Amino acid sequence: MMEAVAQIPPFERFYEERRDEIFGYLKRLLGREAAEDAFQETFLRALRAYDRLEHGRHLRAWAFTIATRVAVDERRRAVPVREPVEVGARDARPAYAELEHLAGELPPTERAAVVLRYGYDLSYDDIGAALGSSADAARQAASSGVRRLRRRHET
Repeated sequence: MMEAVAQIPPFERFYEERRDEIFGYLKRLLGREAAEDAFQETFLRALRAYDRLEHGRHLRAWAFTIATRVAVDERRRAVPVREPVEVGARDARPAYAELEHLAGELPPTERAAVVLRYGYDLSYDDIGAALGSSADAARQAASSGVRRLRRRHET
């Protein structure tokens, strides 16, 4: 029996559905200023490739894959600079935002795997797709990140 092919929504709808979570993800990986440029680059790359998509399955993971690759490219180019902590009114923060102070010191792949798994509740298959690896590699990266965090906070 043939599997039904998921329809590809218009790019505008795809953008509307994914922009906030992709920007939040990039902001946690890169900081606000770098995230703004990376966000634009992510959706520019997505737009360029959108007409070549064969189906609409896994669009969310596809968008995270592009964002992750843009973030990795940005980190390779940039000299690491710590952003000052913003002081101000405290908004209700989503659950994944609680991870930023913990995951910020992890290596990029582990940080991405931990944030995607425990912040966005993505499956290991989706995380693997976002990181350009397998589900097993994504599971290992998330597990290594959590172990590293536990060791750091035990001391």
